[in-house]
Amino acid sequence: MATTRRGFLKVGALAALALAAGGGIYRLTRAPVAPGPFVLDGEARSALEAMLPAMLGTALPPGPAARAAAVKAATLHVHQAILGLPRATQQELQDLFGLLALGPARRFLAGVPDSWGSASAEQVGAFLQSWRTHRLAMLQTAYHGLHDLIIGAWYADPSNWPAIGYPGPMAQLS
Repeated sequence: MATTRRGFLKVGALAALALAAGGGIYRLTRAPVAPGPFVLDGEARSALEAMLPAMLGTALPPGPAARAAAVKAATLHVHQAILGLPRATQQELQDLFGLLALGPARRFLAGVPDSWGSASAEQVGAFLQSWRTHRLAMLQTAYHGLHDLIIGAWYADPSNWPAIGYPGPMAQLS
């Protein structure tokens, strides 16, 4: 039985209609799920911990123990900052970190071949720079969102203010 162009198009159109109808029925029968709070765990935490030194650079303490403690504290502050965002934004960040946690996506989008925990500072820096200057606005937006979260959470901590010469908020006049 020979397949004609017209027959092929008819079958394709019917299949598309069947898929659309199935999708519509599925959406009508399923109640929308409210996004849950952001969860930072596993490989997503490792990704954030790898990005922090690359973004904060010399703002981190030089000693290995102090640096590790500062990264751990900054991770906690970023997580707390994310939890203060609207649920829809938290879900978008959850999706971003989930994407970065997947091996193939990490390799393709970030250029990091191994896990985030074993990524070198150069690999993470190159990944962030490539997203910062990427031709796709979506990746630039993701970079700027991560940058603002990390830098904002870092400098929201009063213990980091002396390093930049910020004395803190002015005392109210009596």
